[in-house]
Amino acid sequence: MNKTEEVFNKIADKIIDNKQYLTKLDSAIGDGDHGINMARGFSEVKEEFESAEFDSNSAVVKKVAMTLISNVGGASGPLYGTAFLQASKVMEEDLSLKNAVKIGEAVIEGIKMRGKAEQGDKTMLDAIIPAVNALKEDYEAGVELEEALQDCLEAAEEGKESTIPLVAKKGRASYLGERSKGHQDPGATSSYMIIETIIKEII
Repeated sequence: MNKTEEVFNKIADKIIDNKQYLTKLDSAIGDGDHGINMARGFSEVKEEFESAEFDSNSAVVKKVAMTLISNVGGASGPLYGTAFLQASKVMEEDLSLKNAVKIGEAVIEGIKMRGKAEQGDKTMLDAIIPAVNALKEDYEAGVELEEALQDCLEAAEEGKESTIPLVAKKGRASYLGERSKGHQDPGATSSYMIIETIIKEII
Protein backbone atom coordinates (compact mmCIF):
# COMPACT_ATOMS: atom_id res chain seq x y z
CA MET A 1 0.00 0.00 0.00
CA ASN A 2 1.52 3.32 -1.04
CA LYS A 3 1.40 6.56 0.93
CA THR A 4 -1.57 7.97 -0.99
CA GLU A 5 -3.62 4.85 -0.26
CA GLU A 6 -2.66 5.16 3.42
CA VAL A 7 -3.82 8.79 3.45
CA PHE A 8 -7.18 7.85 1.93
CA ASN A 9 -7.60 5.01 4.39
CA LYS A 10 -7.08 7.57 7.18
CA ILE A 11 -9.60 9.91 5.54
CA ALA A 12 -12.08 7.03 5.35
CA ASP A 13 -11.58 6.27 9.06
CA LYS A 14 -12.05 9.95 9.95
CA ILE A 15 -15.30 10.23 7.96
CA ILE A 16 -16.65 6.92 9.28
CA ASP A 17 -15.78 7.90 12.89
CA ASN A 18 -17.62 11.20 12.40
CA LYS A 19 -20.66 9.77 10.62
CA GLN A 20 -23.06 10.70 13.44
CA TYR A 21 -21.61 14.21 13.83
CA LEU A 22 -21.91 14.96 10.11
CA THR A 23 -25.43 13.54 10.07
CA LYS A 24 -26.37 15.73 13.03
CA LEU A 25 -25.08 18.84 11.23
CA ASP A 26 -27.00 17.87 8.10
CA SER A 27 -30.18 17.12 10.04
CA ALA A 28 -30.30 20.79 11.10
CA ILE A 29 -30.28 22.21 7.56
CA GLY A 30 -30.39 19.37 5.02
CA ASP A 31 -31.62 15.84 4.40
CA GLY A 32 -29.79 14.43 7.42
CA ASP A 33 -27.89 11.92 5.30
CA HIS A 34 -24.49 13.55 4.69
CA GLY A 35 -22.66 11.50 7.31
CA ILE A 36 -24.38 8.26 6.29
CA ASN A 37 -23.68 8.77 2.59
CA MET A 38 -20.06 9.84 3.09
CA ALA A 39 -19.35 6.95 5.46
CA ARG A 40 -20.86 4.50 2.97
CA GLY A 41 -18.74 5.88 0.14
CA PHE A 42 -15.49 5.81 2.08
CA SER A 43 -16.22 2.31 3.40
CA GLU A 44 -16.40 1.27 -0.25
CA VAL A 45 -13.08 3.05 -0.90
CA LYS A 46 -11.44 0.98 1.84
CA GLU A 47 -12.88 -2.20 0.34
CA GLU A 48 -11.69 -1.30 -3.16
CA PHE A 49 -8.16 -0.76 -1.85
CA GLU A 50 -8.03 -4.31 -0.48
CA SER A 51 -8.08 -5.86 -3.95
CA ALA A 52 -6.74 -3.07 -6.19
CA GLU A 53 -3.17 -2.38 -7.21
CA PHE A 54 -2.06 1.05 -8.42
CA ASP A 55 0.88 2.20 -10.48
CA SER A 56 0.63 5.88 -9.54
CA ASN A 57 -0.81 8.32 -7.00
CA SER A 58 -3.07 9.64 -9.74
CA ALA A 59 -4.58 6.16 -10.22
CA VAL A 60 -5.33 5.94 -6.48
CA VAL A 61 -7.16 9.27 -6.47
CA LYS A 62 -9.06 8.41 -9.66
CA LYS A 63 -10.25 5.15 -8.04
CA VAL A 64 -11.45 7.12 -4.99
CA ALA A 65 -13.30 9.53 -7.31
CA MET A 66 -15.08 6.80 -9.25
CA THR A 67 -15.97 4.88 -6.09
CA LEU A 68 -17.54 7.96 -4.46
CA ILE A 69 -19.48 8.84 -7.62
CA SER A 70 -20.86 5.28 -7.75
CA ASN A 71 -21.66 4.83 -4.06
CA VAL A 72 -22.48 8.17 -2.42
CA GLY A 73 -26.04 9.43 -2.68
CA GLY A 74 -27.23 13.02 -2.81
CA ALA A 75 -24.99 15.83 -4.01
CA SER A 76 -21.92 14.67 -2.08
CA GLY A 77 -20.97 11.80 -4.40
CA PRO A 78 -20.85 13.80 -7.63
CA LEU A 79 -19.22 16.80 -5.92
CA TYR A 80 -16.47 14.94 -4.08
CA GLY A 81 -16.07 12.52 -6.96
CA THR A 82 -15.59 15.35 -9.45
CA ALA A 83 -13.19 17.11 -7.07
CA PHE A 84 -10.96 14.04 -6.74
CA LEU A 85 -11.23 13.24 -10.44
CA GLN A 86 -9.98 16.71 -11.37
CA ALA A 87 -7.21 16.41 -8.76
CA SER A 88 -6.08 13.07 -10.24
CA LYS A 89 -5.51 14.73 -13.62
CA VAL A 90 -2.93 17.23 -12.36
CA MET A 91 -1.22 15.55 -9.40
CA GLU A 92 2.42 14.56 -9.62
CA GLU A 93 4.19 11.67 -7.90
CA ASP A 94 6.10 13.95 -5.54
CA LEU A 95 4.14 16.71 -3.85
CA SER A 96 5.50 20.23 -4.14
CA LEU A 97 3.81 23.43 -3.05
CA LYS A 98 3.40 24.38 -6.71
CA ASN A 99 1.62 21.09 -7.41
CA ALA A 100 -0.51 21.43 -4.24
CA VAL A 101 -1.77 24.78 -5.59
CA LYS A 102 -2.50 23.17 -8.96
CA ILE A 103 -4.42 20.33 -7.29
CA GLY A 104 -6.41 22.82 -5.18
CA GLU A 105 -7.33 24.90 -8.22
CA ALA A 106 -8.45 21.76 -10.09
CA VAL A 107 -10.61 20.71 -7.13
CA ILE A 108 -12.32 24.12 -6.95
CA GLU A 109 -12.90 24.20 -10.70
CA GLY A 110 -14.47 20.72 -10.57
CA ILE A 111 -16.79 21.56 -7.69
CA LYS A 112 -17.86 24.88 -9.25
CA MET A 113 -18.52 23.15 -12.57
CA ARG A 114 -20.62 20.44 -10.91
CA GLY A 115 -22.33 22.41 -8.13
CA LYS A 116 -22.57 25.92 -9.61
CA ALA A 117 -21.66 27.37 -6.19
CA GLU A 118 -19.39 30.20 -5.11
CA GLN A 119 -17.65 31.08 -1.86
CA GLY A 120 -20.21 32.47 0.59
CA ASP A 121 -23.03 30.14 -0.54
CA LYS A 122 -22.60 28.00 2.62
CA THR A 123 -21.10 24.93 0.92
CA MET A 124 -17.91 22.86 0.95
CA LEU A 125 -16.25 25.64 -1.09
CA ASP A 126 -16.28 27.88 1.99
CA ALA A 127 -13.63 25.62 3.53
CA ILE A 128 -11.80 24.69 0.32
CA ILE A 129 -11.35 28.09 -1.37
CA PRO A 130 -9.68 29.81 1.63
CA ALA A 131 -7.43 26.74 2.05
CA VAL A 132 -6.28 26.92 -1.58
CA ASN A 133 -5.91 30.71 -1.44
CA ALA A 134 -3.59 30.29 1.56
CA LEU A 135 -1.46 27.83 -0.44
CA LYS A 136 -1.32 30.26 -3.39
CA GLU A 137 -0.26 33.19 -1.21
CA ASP A 138 2.45 31.15 0.47
CA TYR A 139 3.70 29.80 -2.87
CA GLU A 140 3.98 33.35 -4.24
CA ALA A 141 5.78 34.43 -1.04
CA GLY A 142 8.29 31.57 -1.29
CA VAL A 143 7.15 29.83 1.91
CA GLU A 144 8.26 26.23 2.54
CA LEU A 145 5.75 23.42 1.92
CA GLU A 146 5.28 22.41 5.56
CA GLU A 147 4.53 25.95 6.75
CA ALA A 148 2.21 26.51 3.78
CA LEU A 149 0.26 23.37 4.64
CA GLN A 150 -0.13 24.59 8.22
CA ASP A 151 -1.51 27.91 6.93
CA CYS A 152 -3.78 25.99 4.56
CA LEU A 153 -5.21 23.98 7.47
CA GLU A 154 -5.88 27.10 9.55
CA ALA A 155 -7.61 28.77 6.59
CA ALA A 156 -9.77 25.67 6.04
CA GLU A 157 -10.81 25.66 9.69
CA GLU A 158 -11.70 29.35 9.62
CA GLY A 159 -13.61 28.77 6.38
CA LYS A 160 -15.58 25.90 7.90
CA GLU A 161 -16.55 28.08 10.88
CA SER A 162 -17.38 31.02 8.61
CA THR A 163 -20.38 29.03 7.33
CA ILE A 164 -22.21 29.29 10.68
CA PRO A 165 -23.66 32.81 10.17
CA LEU A 166 -24.23 32.39 6.44
CA VAL A 167 -27.58 31.93 4.69
CA ALA A 168 -27.46 28.85 2.44
CA LYS A 169 -27.87 29.50 -1.27
CA LYS A 170 -27.43 25.96 -2.62
CA GLY A 171 -28.92 22.52 -1.98
CA ARG A 172 -31.63 21.51 0.45
CA ALA A 173 -30.35 24.01 3.03
CA SER A 174 -31.27 26.91 0.71
CA TYR A 175 -34.98 26.06 1.18
CA LEU A 176 -34.65 27.21 4.81
CA GLY A 177 -33.57 30.73 3.87
CA GLU A 178 -32.76 32.77 6.98
CA ARG A 179 -33.30 29.70 9.19
CA SER A 180 -30.12 28.16 7.79
CA LYS A 181 -28.17 30.82 9.74
CA GLY A 182 -26.49 29.65 12.93
CA HIS A 183 -25.61 26.17 11.63
CA GLN A 184 -22.24 24.93 10.42
CA ASP A 185 -22.37 23.54 6.91
CA PRO A 186 -21.88 19.75 6.82
CA GLY A 187 -20.11 19.81 3.43
CA ALA A 188 -17.61 22.43 4.61
CA THR A 189 -17.11 20.29 7.73
CA SER A 190 -16.39 17.06 5.84
CA SER A 191 -14.11 19.02 3.48
CA TYR A 192 -12.19 20.34 6.47
CA MET A 193 -11.85 16.81 7.86
CA ILE A 194 -10.41 15.61 4.55
CA ILE A 195 -7.99 18.55 4.30
CA GLU A 196 -6.95 18.11 7.94
CA THR A 197 -6.25 14.39 7.49
CA ILE A 198 -4.23 14.89 4.30
CA ILE A 199 -2.10 17.64 5.84
CA LYS A 200 -1.48 15.83 9.12
CA GLU A 201 -0.36 12.75 7.17
CA ILE A 202 2.03 14.83 5.03
CA ILE A 203 3.62 16.90 7.78
